[in-house]
Amino acid sequence: MERPISRRALLGATVAAGLGVAVTGTVATLYNSGPPPAGPGGRTVSPKGAGYGPLVRDPAGRLALPQGFRYQVLAEEGVTRLESGEFSPSDPDGAAAFPAPDGNGVVLVSNHEIGNSEPHPVPLIEGFVYDPAGRGGTTTIEVAPDGSRVRQYVSLAGTYKNCAGGRTPWNTWLSCEETERVLEKPHGYIFEVDPHDQEANRDPRPIKALGRFPHEAVVVDPETFVMYETEDARRPNGGFYRFTPPADALPLGKGSLRRLADDAGTLEALRATTADGRHIRDLAEVTEIGTVLRTEWVEVPERDAERTSVRRQFGDDEVTRGRKLEGAWWADDGAYVVSSYARAKDGEATNHGGQVWYLDPREQTLTLYLRFAAVDDAGQANDAADGPDNITVSPYGGVLIAEDGRGRPHLLGATPGGEVFFLAQSEPEVKGSEFCGPVFSPDQRLLFTNLQGPGLTFTIQGPFAQGT
Repeated sequence: MERPISRRALLGATVAAGLGVAVTGTVATLYNSGPPPAGPGGRTVSPKGAGYGPLVRDPAGRLALPQGFRYQVLAEEGVTRLESGEFSPSDPDGAAAFPAPDGNGVVLVSNHEIGNSEPHPVPLIEGFVYDPAGRGGTTTIEVAPDGSRVRQYVSLAGTYKNCAGGRTPWNTWLSCEETERVLEKPHGYIFEVDPHDQEANRDPRPIKALGRFPHEAVVVDPETFVMYETEDARRPNGGFYRFTPPADALPLGKGSLRRLADDAGTLEALRATTADGRHIRDLAEVTEIGTVLRTEWVEVPERDAERTSVRRQFGDDEVTRGRKLEGAWWADDGAYVVSSYARAKDGEATNHGGQVWYLDPREQTLTLYLRFAAVDDAGQANDAADGPDNITVSPYGGVLIAEDGRGRPHLLGATPGGEVFFLAQSEPEVKGSEFCGPVFSPDQRLLFTNLQGPGLTFTIQGPFAQGT
């Protein structure tokens, strides 16, 4: 059984310890840990007292992990091959892990954020293609109980820049297109992928009721089936959206979303205000951890954006926006939502290196729980935490965050007590990468994650229970 982080415990810890309120953004100053100690095999980037100890250099030049941890490569673009014979596609991104149908292993569904330039597109497997001009999609990897690869195959093709997404309570994957482009068909939709029934994935159909915009992530309230969606966009910055399904479609389950009419339910954009009623135009305005905003929702006039982008259908005084609204994860009866960074020079209210918010749909509040300092120097960022992206709740307590900031990227952990640590770091030999899609297996023994740039998917194993 998962033990998600308590929002009350995290809030108390962050306020007390100043978690994320960095002055310089380095590990030592951010976490008050002192100089990082030397570890066997190379220097460490983890603070003392949190997590699993120093990160140890990888002789293979891929993934630095704490002592006692190991990894296996499940997929590598241009190296491993799909069941249909083609190379594994480029740019794996968001992912979800499901139990194998026979209970023996794991089924991992992974997005591929592929546009036009990547060398290895998702193959256009007949019957699973939305738009033959699209090069993105999803692949499904069957994983043995020991964490090794069994096979990989295409489960969605002909889409474009499938970025993050979200898991449904009925055990399917929602794959999000981070685009507004029109190829042979319009893009910018969410598609549903069944990890267990490949026939259900035939003739993919966009869920137009959820809107057309540069989607990043989506979460589903398992009690009300209301869905929350993030938008990663600029000029103007993206919004945060709520989809309320029609009553006659409830309860949602497998096949429900495919059957929704294009205009079913209601799609609304967030408008957040302070306790005294002041409208927050930009989430970067909020700098104090623990700040609670009230949430209101404004209906989207034309959700398919045939004439005007959804976010441009609102004035800045009507909704609340955020620079690079990224990952989201449902836990503790609400949604953890990431805003990756803000830059005053680009028009945002302040500089920061990332925020994590908690949306409480029952209380109708949005609370700032984590804030990283802006890190402007790439060399400094090798030892700093900035640019959070995908987020997941750990079954061992706390959260894991995939970093997409300056310098070498990391997997960050935050304990329920408020300590933050590095769980993994890409090695200098890995160029142009970001961590994506960290997710634990249903039995909690395996951690899966992607490194996008080199197109790598890993299984990580180790003494997880000892660290938090």
